[in-house]
Amino acid sequence: MLSNSAKYALKAVLYLAVHSDANHKIMVKDIAKPINVPQAYIAKLLQELSKQEVIASVRGINGGFFLTEQNRKQPIMNVIFAIDGSYKMNSCLLSLENCNEHVPCPLHHLANPLRSQLVHLFQQKTIEELATEIKSGISYLPL
Repeated sequence: MLSNSAKYALKAVLYLAVHSDANHKIMVKDIAKPINVPQAYIAKLLQELSKQEVIASVRGINGGFFLTEQNRKQPIMNVIFAIDGSYKMNSCLLSLENCNEHVPCPLHHLANPLRSQLVHLFQQKTIEELATEIKSGISYLPL
């Protein structure tokens, strides 16, 4: 349901949530290695996230990427939508073009209720809540 780009973006945003703030900005090169994503690839994703105002950035000598308090309050669904749009979350698990309620694929009725529940959870859980879980050891992300 999530593209690799969305997964990488989530890892990068969570890295920023744990390690950055307005006084401590992080350069792309310092994000790429710990989250194991090629630097050029994560740079494009971070630029898109900044453009969509999911994260903040400052250019220049003391520049880099960081999260504001407002960024931290956003649901993680904003990260996914900024990168994938709504397509991936609503696409057919068998990648059939015309799968829908009226012409369902064999997995549609199994997956659709779970997908709706997952989307709801992604809309409720904030970036800050996940960062807090990482910091406290409730969840794990190699950072």
